[in-house]
Amino acid sequence: MKTLFILLFAFSLVSPKNLLAQNSEIETIFTFKIDKDIDPAMNRRVKLALERAMKEEADLIIIEMDTYGGAVNDADDIRTMILESSIPVYVFINKDAASAGALISIACDKIYMAPGGSIGAATVVNGMDGAAAPDKYQSYMRSMMRSTAEAKGRDPKIAEAMVDEKIEIDGISETGSVITFSVSEAEKYGFCDGEFNSINDLISSLDLKNSELIVYETETVEKIIAFFLNPAISGFLILIIIGGIYFELQTPGVGFPILASIISVILYFTPYYLNGLAENWEIIVFILGIVLLALELFVIPGFGVFGILGIICILAGLVLGMLPNQNFDFDFVPAADLFAALLTVILAAIASVGIVFWLTPKVNEWKAFSAISLADTQQRQAGYTSSFYSDNLLGKTGIVHSRLRPSGKVEIEGEIYDASSRGEFVDKGESIVVISTEGTSLKVKKSDA
Repeated sequence: MKTLFILLFAFSLVSPKNLLAQNSEIETIFTFKIDKDIDPAMNRRVKLALERAMKEEADLIIIEMDTYGGAVNDADDIRTMILESSIPVYVFINKDAASAGALISIACDKIYMAPGGSIGAATVVNGMDGAAAPDKYQSYMRSMMRSTAEAKGRDPKIAEAMVDEKIEIDGISETGSVITFSVSEAEKYGFCDGEFNSINDLISSLDLKNSELIVYETETVEKIIAFFLNPAISGFLILIIIGGIYFELQTPGVGFPILASIISVILYFTPYYLNGLAENWEIIVFILGIVLLALELFVIPGFGVFGILGIICILAGLVLGMLPNQNFDFDFVPAADLFAALLTVILAAIASVGIVFWLTPKVNEWKAFSAISLADTQQRQAGYTSSFYSDNLLGKTGIVHSRLRPSGKVEIEGEIYDASSRGEFVDKGESIVVISTEGTSLKVKKSDA
């Protein structure tokens, strides 16, 4: 009887609440939430929160967890940050810690759960159809779960069985199903250190009357970044980017359209870059598209391969910048995110083209624009002429010197002239006839002769 009393007394001393009560040296408690999908944005939030906790010299960090999981690479980053934290990290699961959430929870020093909470089901699935990912991804997740559990003194075999349905553990799981623990099961097998109704109850159990509680809130800058990550805002910025480029090409030297476009590019890519979505190479693809388009318009006559490649690169850069793909690997990109990115860019591009055609005739009517542009029509009857060539070339025949696409060069009576067709492409060596001499290049058409 005496031995039983001693054992009960010893158990009471090591119960979770008493362990917490013994932490009398804790003066500052820092808390933040992981309450959304594990993605680049959440990765950044956790990084900033942990940095803030270090700055505040916190003695204890408590994460309030409620997530169904997310990207494996971001979960790996977060669990690594927690494992390397010099400040003890506890997690309060309220109510779910599934998949990537389970990995992050196991990385914490203590795990506490709310009634009805669960932890587990960490099988890796791809983002397109929710099917199980190939075994190489499952193997990577198994190794992370196993090594993380070992680092925190938890059963690595159970952690591995949360990923792989083929692993059978007597009395716990059967082949064909992965482990998902309820609160009582998690407590029984060492994956939960106590049950509390709320994070406030957990904090109250610390019984530290003089401790300071710091609740991490998203800073204003982060809220602004989140605002610009909204697909509607991204679409509006794309509209300005494309419209600005077009108007600058139509009125070179004005400056305002290209300035608006540059500002929009910065506002578009910066939030995605800071959240780990847009990578350097994706921004380079976008810039390459601008360069190719400029070469096609200003250096290479006509509109061909460079122009098409430029447009493709611009649109590809805008789409890829919104997605957390790994070098064109879209296995773990949610289908909804991929669809939203494509739809945003395509609709914005179509809208910008429509607005350009609608707005262009109206621009000259603006008083502000008339100060920097020639809005009046200079009629030939009033003595104005744009003819660069003499009328004696009208009706002359010649051959194409460099392919008309539809602009190029033609040879007439041994002389080379700039020329353009009425839209059709004319190959080198074919016969042409001059139909107009107005402007700085001849207007020609394919000759039947």
